[in-house]
Amino acid sequence: MIKINQLSKSYFARELFTDVNFQMNAGDRMGLVGRNGHGKSTLFKLILGQEEPDSGEITIPRNYRIGHLEQHLHFTQPTILAEAALGLPVEESHSMYKAEAILFGLGFSQAHLEKAPREFSGGFQIRINLAKLLLSDPNLLLLDEPTNYLDITSVRWIARFLANYKGELILISHDRDFMDSVTTHTAVIDRQKVRKFEGGTAKAYGQIVLENEIHEKTRANEERKRAHSEAFINRFRAQASKAKMVQSRIKMLERLPKLEGLADIQSLDFEFRHAAFAAKTLLEARNVSFGYTADHFLFRQINLTINARDRFAVIGNNGKGKSTLLNVLSGGLEPLTGDLKAHPGMKLGYFGQTNIQRLNPKLTIEQEIEHTNPALTRTQVRNICGTMMFGGDLALKKISVLSGGERSRTLLGKILAHPSNLLLLDEPNNHLDMESIDALIESLQSFPGALLIVTHNEGILRALATKLIVFHRGRVDVFDTGYDEFLGKIGWEDEADGNGAQKKPASRNLYNEKKERLKAERREKARIEKLEAQIMKSENALNKYHEELAIEANRNNLAQLNDLSKKISLVKQEIEDLYSQYAG
Repeated sequence: MIKINQLSKSYFARELFTDVNFQMNAGDRMGLVGRNGHGKSTLFKLILGQEEPDSGEITIPRNYRIGHLEQHLHFTQPTILAEAALGLPVEESHSMYKAEAILFGLGFSQAHLEKAPREFSGGFQIRINLAKLLLSDPNLLLLDEPTNYLDITSVRWIARFLANYKGELILISHDRDFMDSVTTHTAVIDRQKVRKFEGGTAKAYGQIVLENEIHEKTRANEERKRAHSEAFINRFRAQASKAKMVQSRIKMLERLPKLEGLADIQSLDFEFRHAAFAAKTLLEARNVSFGYTADHFLFRQINLTINARDRFAVIGNNGKGKSTLLNVLSGGLEPLTGDLKAHPGMKLGYFGQTNIQRLNPKLTIEQEIEHTNPALTRTQVRNICGTMMFGGDLALKKISVLSGGERSRTLLGKILAHPSNLLLLDEPNNHLDMESIDALIESLQSFPGALLIVTHNEGILRALATKLIVFHRGRVDVFDTGYDEFLGKIGWEDEADGNGAQKKPASRNLYNEKKERLKAERREKARIEKLEAQIMKSENALNKYHEELAIEANRNNLAQLNDLSKKISLVKQEIEDLYSQYAG
């Protein structure tokens, strides 16, 4: 186990955390949560020895292996499969089926495995590093936002993988449902302290809120006692007959502890402005197709009607055209075929990943928002800046120095600056911490207009979507249903069993019913262990047959060679069948 004792860390005059004490017990899978910038990634760096604490110590057992996701992209092997297999422990270097199973789970196809890593995008190259990490099977696995580079089916796969991980895990994620489906404990960085709780994020945050309330009530009671004592002392200080009582109150006042009030922690607290809309339909797409070249379409013949209160989620694997669809619907790209018909009263608010890059680096946050709607007064602009956590002089920061999260909040502020009745939001939760995502969900739930949102976050899907646009099975389908109903009736093709039937979908119980989750984990663990034992037995037999084959080849024993060749073919087929079950 790893132990952290009296750990403190600060940068210049800013204290991240102080006197941190906790330990990771065998099998603990801990979610690490807290506001952006409060020290989650720094704690990882301290555990890895990449930074030194100001005080305290981290005790790591001898031969205890810690694995973390490398952002550095350096590949030495000619194929993805060979590169991923570098992560296998030396004693398992022949177990290529494990590398294949994890690569498939992370979204690679059979055709991808023999291609060079450099042929893929940066996001897929990070997935190769993730595969190597998972294959290395360390004692402690450190994962900092692993879902950032994954699409929805890969997120669901890695949730199942991590829920069955036999070692220890510390996970940083802004996806509350993903974290709760994986972890056994939650550690909260709050007010320069780190508190570890058994259970999920809701229980941990509930305990923090309760403790803060108790602190404030205790402080208020002490303030009242102090005020009464001071009033008594001031009233009777000059009276000789009360001198003893006055001295007693003075001593009591000196002994009375003085609790400091809890400082407010800045949070997103905003509301999308709604532009009134009296008609029924905002936007219609008829037989819309698009591709960046005429011979390669991303999507074909989409028919879509967006009414005034619709709540659409656009879901599917990466690279299929989800973001491009929003760009076409916004008018940023012209469809190759078909027509878009927008109502004259439609007012669009569009949050896109490319829009973030288009922020003017020479402008301040205040100027960016002001340029969106020149009719706003400076006070109104400053109020919007404040709701996006850019209060006071922070609104004067240049775009060029902002982090990814700060740029996302600036773009959200630009959308707030003018009323909308149709919001197109392309992964607005990227770069936002858990509390900010909760605020975003609450704001969107109360927005009276229409919404199309691209997200891989299943918690957001369940909270907002009543209709779906699904990129799957080589086409785009529109469903008049929520996400759980889609999983139950249709589901993802990557999660089908060998007969084409859908496996039992992950439901709300995966995240909220601990008993059902633990049952499923035990069943899956037993299945995997049984298959691994069978595979090992078959591979041992295969090695034995190969050794015998070499001996009989030297003897030129043709009959025995023929018999061994047949046995080798049968065992190879058996291993192939077992691997297929393992990957499923």
